[in-house]
Amino acid sequence: MADKKKVLIAEDSSVIQTLTKKILLIQNYDIDSAKNGKQVMDKVAKKDYDVILMDINMPQMDGMQCAKAIRDQGNQVPIVAITGNARNYTMEDFKSVGINDFLPKPLDFDALVETVKKYTLGNK
Repeated sequence: MADKKKVLIAEDSSVIQTLTKKILLIQNYDIDSAKNGKQVMDKVAKKDYDVILMDINMPQMDGMQCAKAIRDQGNQVPIVAITGNARNYTMEDFKSVGINDFLPKPLDFDALVETVKKYTLGNK
């Protein structure tokens, strides 16, 4: 099999970050994590990811600002928004900043795995 696919989990909740990490490690992904938008930008500058799971409500730079900044740099990595406020956004809002997809909180871990596979297996 090819190299492990790299996933960046951008989430300020330690509980969600830890659970997401454990679920994806079982699926054999290489996982990095960030707790705020500044950390996301630092990590994206240093490493290429196959997909970013992006919490919308993060400190220092929220997920919408972060996604836009990543796109402004010309980076086309798939970004999946994770939000407890999905009803406050439309898919058009997400697409306008370059977010490809979204998962509502509380996270459905089957949907999480399915969505990460969708973007890391090239079925975009």
